[in-house]
Order: sequence, then C-alpha cells, then structure tokens
Amino acid sequence: MPIVTRIYTVEEAAQHNTPDDCWVVVDGKVYDVSSYLDEHPGGDDVLLRATGKDATEEFEDAGHSRSARELMEKFFIGEVYEETSTLIPELTITHKKHEGEDISSKILNLSKQYWVLPVAAVSLSMVVVGYLKLRSSRNS
Repeated sequence: MPIVTRIYTVEEAAQHNTPDDCWVVVDGKVYDVSSYLDEHPGGDDVLLRATGKDATEEFEDAGHSRSARELMEKFFIGEVYEETSTLIPELTITHKKHEGEDISSKILNLSKQYWVLPVAAVSLSMVVVGYLKLRSSRNS
C-alpha cells in the first residue's frame, strides 16, 4: 500500500521555530521534534537553531549514531518541496487549423507543394514514348 507523504515548503517549515512547535529539515525531510526538545542530548537550543533552514549539514557534522537516525523516523511528518528556477517551462499547444478550409483547397495546396513528382513522371513518360516511336520507325 502506498504511503502518502505531506509536502511542505521551506517557508512553512521555518514558521515552526518555537519550543512548543519546532520543526527541523534534514535531507529534504521534515521532522516535528517539539516533543523531543527536552530529551535531545545536545539540548533544545541546538534544535531551535536548526529551524528555518536545511539543517542537513549540522546534523551530519554532529556525527549522529544509527540509533539517533532511527529515532528521527518517529518524528517524520513530511518532505520539503523546493521550487527552483530550472523547472521545465509550461508547454503551450497551438492549433494551426484554418477555419473554413475545405477539402478542395487542401488538395490544391498539396498539389502546389508536390508538383515536381508529377512533372517528372510526365516528362519521363514523354521521353520513353518518343524513344520507342523513334526506334520503331527506324526498324520499319
């Protein structure tokens, strides 16, 4: 069964920066550590200073243990969505249908575009017919 993850912006996570409401962002994940402030071995001020920004570097520099990383999962509440300027631009669809254009005008337009092939076929036919007539007149 798929797990639904709540998506937050960095700005939303940054608003939760008090001892009663403290969120921390680490590795693109948002953690509500409000209930853990008193138990944090480094003190609550460490967590409070980590709010309002991506605290991944501070978390990694502190050298947290595997058990600390596992404990963090209990406080996971969502992920961060960071809008960047390298987003794919929105696709615009244009329709080139000409109003009032009927089938005869379409055929006329196609014949104007592809006139070389019919002209070449007729010219080649005339050359072949002329050659055959000339050859048959010499043989008689």
